[in-house]
Amino acid sequence: MTTVEITLPDQLAQDVQRAGLLKSETIERILRERLKAQHVDELFVAMDRMAEYATPAAMSPEDVAEEIRAMRAERRSQSTR
Repeated sequence: MTTVEITLPDQLAQDVQRAGLLKSETIERILRERLKAQHVDELFVAMDRMAEYATPAAMSPEDVAEEIRAMRAERRSQSTR
């Protein structure tokens, strides 16, 4: 278990104390909720970045087969060196 010390303005400290928000369980719950929300926010930012990129055109089965042939030929030529 880790102990954390924070500094708050007096009025805020009094208000959160009266509201029962300085209990360890409450602070833990608040921090876990905020961390989860932050992860969700980061996910949406990543999704937005991904959406900026154009989706490549679909390849036909023939194009895929040709790419595989080319890759295999390249590997064979590299392995004989």
